[in-house]
Amino acid sequence: MVTAYFTASGGGYDPTPYAQSHWGDDHLNGPAMVGLAALALESECATDGFQPARLTVDLQRAARNAHTTVDVEVVRDGRRVHSAQCEVRQDDRVVARATLVQFRTSAPPPGELWTSDDGFPEHPTPDGTPPPYVGSDQAGWTRSPAGHQNDSRKRFFNDSISIVAGRQNSPFVRAATVAESTSLVTNLGTAGIGYINGDLTVALSRLPVDDWLGVQAVSHHSAAGIAVGTATLFDRLGAFGSGLTTAVANPAAQIDFSARDFRLEGINYE
Repeated sequence: MVTAYFTASGGGYDPTPYAQSHWGDDHLNGPAMVGLAALALESECATDGFQPARLTVDLQRAARNAHTTVDVEVVRDGRRVHSAQCEVRQDDRVVARATLVQFRTSAPPPGELWTSDDGFPEHPTPDGTPPPYVGSDQAGWTRSPAGHQNDSRKRFFNDSISIVAGRQNSPFVRAATVAESTSLVTNLGTAGIGYINGDLTVALSRLPVDDWLGVQAVSHHSAAGIAVGTATLFDRLGAFGSGLTTAVANPAAQIDFSARDFRLEGINYE
């Protein structure tokens, strides 16, 4: 089986088992959808001198194990700001919409600003196999979320498999895909994950320089079945961006990592 979320087929993409979500038997996971949108937008809209600064993906309905297409449209092609949007479709229905904003790079303005001194803790050395690492303040690092169903701070360390078979992930696509785990590190609690995110916003000050990237929870706020989570993205040079998700309670499909047998365990955790 090819190690990628999709294979290219007939002007679109067919999901592989790696795109399967644990929320339902015929659901695709968030990293697959976010990664596909990021890849399509970058492929058609990348411009020399401009850098991706924000990607927002609205996961509008459950994506299924079906042929998937992406339509991209340029919205603004300005001197300092470029923006584009895309629709991810299955069976003529929109399952996700995404917006990419790119800024022209330049020199920083004068002056000193406050920055967080929060760093990413020492992580394991990747061993050449694809499963990511999950960490928490209480349990350290493992390669399964099962040991992290606690109420301490969570973190994630991953390089992301290919979005489309035969195509290497770019730094931007890798950052967007790994950032989708903002939902994992902010919504994983003592009983597993009971919030399903309906979106992801990734904000980048620069592109990552490494293949393996870290995602560390910054905040989680919830009330009346609605949750907001934020996380910071790290590479070996330090923090380079942020992730933000909003999520809705989904207790009927609660993901309890300690009690269920997950297919493709270690590739995707939601």
